[in-house]
Amino acid sequence: MRVLDAGCGSGRNLVYLLRAGTEVFGVDGDAHAVEAVRRLAAQLAPRLPMENFRVEPVDAMTFPDAFADVVVSSAVLHFARDDAQFAAMLQDMWRALRPGGLFFCRLASTIGMEARMRRMTGRRFVLPDGSERYCVDEAMLLDFTVRLGGDLLDPLKTTIVQDQRCMTTWVVRKAARP
Repeated sequence: MRVLDAGCGSGRNLVYLLRAGTEVFGVDGDAHAVEAVRRLAAQLAPRLPMENFRVEPVDAMTFPDAFADVVVSSAVLHFARDDAQFAAMLQDMWRALRPGGLFFCRLASTIGMEARMRRMTGRRFVLPDGSERYCVDEAMLLDFTVRLGGDLLDPLKTTIVQDQRCMTTWVVRKAARP
């Protein structure tokens, strides 16, 4: 199985996969984070090529189309500046996912705390923890699921993190080719 972590940071979500011998790839715009994930991979999966981990923006990845069996996006999309960047990031992740592949995404949302968030502009909100994030809602995620041609594999699940922010998990399978 080939797993692509789009916005991998220092690799905190890859430890299990690296230990299990999964073919792992990752991108992040932060060169220091990519260096950290390369060190982690060298320790846990020394046969994995370090070139699997690249300094690239999520909305301009150089992986080929239909490259990964699974694309993971954990705490990444809520850093989008606006609707255009959110759509570009999502489209590039989807492009890299093979038909029949799994998209696993965790991101900030307004679900469950709508009245506690202060809208800035567009979909940017100040959360109760004081951070500013691009936040989605249920209707938006369901709409993107349809527009991408995917199938929701699990109902949306939102965790309210100590009354400070909401994190929603969105799991979608890309339609297999006809």
